[in-house]
Amino acid sequence: MRFGHHEACLRHDPGHRHPESPDRLRAIRRELDRRHGAEYVAPDPVDPDRVAAVHDPDYVKEVEQFCADGGGQWDHDTVAEGDTWEAALASTGAAAWAAETALAGATGRETPFSLGRPPGHHAVADDAMGFCFFNNVAVAAAHAREELGADSVAVVDWDVHHGNGTQDIFYDRGDVFVCSIHERGLYPGTGAAEETGEGDGEGTTLNVPLTAGAGDAEYVAVLEDLVTPAVEAFDPDLLLVSSGFDAHQHDPISRMRVSTDGYGLLADRCRAAAEAVDAPVAFVLEGGYSLDALAESVATVHETFAGYRPVEPDEDPSGAVRTAIEDGRERLGID
Repeated sequence: MRFGHHEACLRHDPGHRHPESPDRLRAIRRELDRRHGAEYVAPDPVDPDRVAAVHDPDYVKEVEQFCADGGGQWDHDTVAEGDTWEAALASTGAAAWAAETALAGATGRETPFSLGRPPGHHAVADDAMGFCFFNNVAVAAAHAREELGADSVAVVDWDVHHGNGTQDIFYDRGDVFVCSIHERGLYPGTGAAEETGEGDGEGTTLNVPLTAGAGDAEYVAVLEDLVTPAVEAFDPDLLLVSSGFDAHQHDPISRMRVSTDGYGLLADRCRAAAEAVDAPVAFVLEGGYSLDALAESVATVHETFAGYRPVEPDEDPSGAVRTAIEDGRERLGID
């Protein structure tokens, strides 16, 4: 894989007790370099006009002014300071680079992975929330549609939290399919299975809320038996993966049980889904708050694309997950 990373993303610092710290990126880079090394690219920050393709222009200006004034507490858990503006544009720029690189024909070891922060999938069109200011993957999807020639884009979000911002931005659009696999009842409390889109977007939203304790077997089954056929039916020109690693069994803010090798399996299944429709795939970093688990999981995704075969689960998925899969297939009309 090739990793997009801009040093400006390290300068956004919400405070030493905040879980979304610059140490997240430092830990990932140390682990990648310790194992086999990695190729890094420093993408340019995006122009604010590109951010305004999915965010209200007045909101974009509000974030800029808030940071210029020194920042502070945007809400109870989303914090900005003077360097956040540049970091947010750099993080979004890395996601846009990932879409560009994928659509330019990257395969295998060149598969792009955007290592940006602050993360993005909670940011809605006119507000920041959940550590997120600009919706990186949404900007990347819009960039692919409007400037890179993609007729349609699919987003698969495996972060443990519902990708509410991405869903909201594209909920009434038929050209972007958004799937979120998340822990039921966790922040922000959205993402019901019944939400499938509206208007032109009817049938282009797929939510898979899982009960606490779901692990490799459950996630792999969801990707194989529900997400992949849904992606095949949508037939996108690009697959973007909102890659949060906070469903890891050692993450401090979730109750899921995905293993480090499990993330390699998820990456492998997303790659297979993209290959099934002859579309490229790109990864965009979201959450993950155990530094060791985050770094090891990203490195395992990298190694999976380099030929490593992660250990398959030896247990069957729970009955509740099998029921959720069948319900999801029925909602989307998948035989």
